[in-house]
Amino acid sequence: MGSPAVDAATIRIVLADDQPLVRAGIAMLLSVQAGMEVVGEAADGLQAVNLARELQPDIVIMDLQMPNLDGVGATRQLTADDFTADRGHTVKVLVLTTFSNDEQVYAALRAGASGFLLKDGVPTDLANAIREIHAGNAYLHPAVTRSVIADLAHRSGPAPRKPGRFDRLTPRECEILQLMAHGLNNREIAERLFLAEATVKTHVCRVIMKLDVEDRTQAVVLAYQNHLVEPA
Repeated sequence: MGSPAVDAATIRIVLADDQPLVRAGIAMLLSVQAGMEVVGEAADGLQAVNLARELQPDIVIMDLQMPNLDGVGATRQLTADDFTADRGHTVKVLVLTTFSNDEQVYAALRAGASGFLLKDGVPTDLANAIREIHAGNAYLHPAVTRSVIADLAHRSGPAPRKPGRFDRLTPRECEILQLMAHGLNNREIAERLFLAEATVKTHVCRVIMKLDVEDRTQAVVLAYQNHLVEPA
């Protein structure tokens, strides 16, 4: 008899943290979430990369400070175009950090992380972040959005402007981009603007397409770099 088929709707997750108790706590938390499965655990970045290559998870929850290969280096490998032979599958990275080392957080953003979450956040934030990232969005903790991304934009200086890049956006899309940059997710934007959440998601996709960026995170960084949004 063959092994049971894997539910395509299940979000497959690898945990990467050098503290066994932290991994155990996250695994226990996710075990009660519908549609999520922890398929592997890694004690350092090198193990995370090897496990991800073997298991092809959807998301790796990544600590930043780990031995052998830190979270930034592991993220860079996991998000590389040639990491998997299957171009239809990408491994996304959710950084789970104590926020103790800002430099590493900046580096992880540049390396391709799809989201950031603080370890002192509420448990429901983790499940929400996983679902957002799996759906193709980015998840940025409001504190990360306001400080890390704004400071990253300041450090890197203005981004090279493409002719008409922001002119392509409608007033509504500019408004939504500004709310994205202030840390609101699609549901919160929908509530703020009295729109359907599906409508907001469509606008977000158009913003990403028109700005010629890879994802929500890069769109927000670009907004700060070009002073469409100013840090509060």
